[in-house]
Amino acid sequence: MAAFSYRALSPTGELKSGVIMVATRDEAMNRLRQSGLTPIDAAEAATRPAKAPGAAARRALVNVVGELAVLLNAGLPLERGLAVCVENAVDPALKAALLQLQKRVKEGAPLSRAMAEAPTLFSPMACAMVEAGEADGRLAVALTRLAETLDRAEALRQVVASSMVYPILLGGVTTAVILMMLLFVVPQFEGLFSDNAAHLPLPTRIVMAASHAVRDYGLAVLLVGTVVSVGLWRWLKRPSVRLALDRVLLRAPYLGPLIKSAETSRLARVLGSLVEGGVPLPAALAIARRSLSNSHMAAAVERVTTGLKEGGGLTRPLAATGLFPTVAISFLRTGEETAQLPQMLGRLADVLDRDVRHALERFVALLTPVITIVMGVVVGGIIASIMSAILGFNDMALAS
Repeated sequence: MAAFSYRALSPTGELKSGVIMVATRDEAMNRLRQSGLTPIDAAEAATRPAKAPGAAARRALVNVVGELAVLLNAGLPLERGLAVCVENAVDPALKAALLQLQKRVKEGAPLSRAMAEAPTLFSPMACAMVEAGEADGRLAVALTRLAETLDRAEALRQVVASSMVYPILLGGVTTAVILMMLLFVVPQFEGLFSDNAAHLPLPTRIVMAASHAVRDYGLAVLLVGTVVSVGLWRWLKRPSVRLALDRVLLRAPYLGPLIKSAETSRLARVLGSLVEGGVPLPAALAIARRSLSNSHMAAAVERVTTGLKEGGGLTRPLAATGLFPTVAISFLRTGEETAQLPQMLGRLADVLDRDVRHALERFVALLTPVITIVMGVVVGGIIASIMSAILGFNDMALAS
């Protein structure tokens, strides 16, 4: 399923334009004719990278989708439900987007098409789920399912972010303490050691050299590091480089299984929601593939999608890639054999989310003491090197 920009004439001769989510151009033309329009042309819309909404906007969007589902279940028309959501929206950007949605719906556009015209806010997965709900006449159910999917995805994202807050803060404090020692504490003893520099212990000479390097070349190293980091970041954005890096990350001893579980969980959650909403499996897998951030896994799923369109199965080609956890293959096989694929995909996502959460908790529990020990060893080493030099001079003075 893709987004097609179209131009068409209404029965009154008015020129209409917009975006429609369909699989092919011919289907887009047929859909326009069925809606009473005379199509002029339809072309696949170019996908442009858009700035992703922040955490606050994502949470507000979850609330809006859930609120709209409740309003529709209560019997309100779609346009009136959108008006209520606009009134309750606090974020100015979200309010403007909802106003545009309400305007397009008032003009007669389906909600899914209006959402597709706001790609910065609504993903292809969200548009497909809503379009499936419109097709089977259960829009409120589709919106409820979409709200749950978005809420779970945001919850997992928050778990990852909150798990890394303390280690990052501790690492920053460690770096600041070591720099403070090298920039301000160690130089205080240079005058004391200047007359006997040749007799200083090796650890003391290393610390003094490190202090001089930080003071003399610190800004230059910071500037060069910044330039190199920007260049590296741009280099990693190249598709071929990103693909190679993602392949290497999947093979990492500890990080690889964690990435596989997190990505498979996201794929299973989205795919299950789409299939349960009535989206055909090949189209659902093609849309769910876009939720993967690892390009190597996304490329493998794209190949599986091509096989599905040709009449192949799902479990065997996914297992052949060797990129998905064994438990995922087991759940998928059971779902296909029992014709309960959406339910098994939901359970798989729950299991993998739990595994990822536990793995992150173990990682943070291990990382925190490691950073603390490193800080203690480095700071203690600096102090010990200075004290050993002072004590050595005292011994020399007493001996003489």
